[in-house]
Amino acid sequence: MNIIEKTDEEILALANPMWADLVKYSNEKNYGAFTRNFSSALQMGANEIEMGKQFARSDLAKNLSEDYEYLGIIRRGEYVTVLYKQRNSKDGSEWLGRLVLGYENDKVKIFGATLF
Repeated sequence: MNIIEKTDEEILALANPMWADLVKYSNEKNYGAFTRNFSSALQMGANEIEMGKQFARSDLAKNLSEDYEYLGIIRRGEYVTVLYKQRNSKDGSEWLGRLVLGYENDKVKIFGATLF
């Protein structure tokens, strides 16, 4: 199945718990749990040492609010991009969150996750 064929509601039922986990485990600086839903290619690119440095240095990565807001879904090829308004719990600043989902071995996996 191609994920773009799912309804918005079906996509959000998959995406929202994954985004919530990313927020939680980023705040906890828990690399293993943070990357557990990553695709194999994304896991290979997510070097544990470099991510540890990011967790240590980034004020944002340690202060993500559990109060995020869904903005929309973009369908492209074999992937969907789910957009969120993400807040920094320390200073209240707002960020654009991007979560890219697709199938790998018949399971929905994260192919990209970023804050802008």
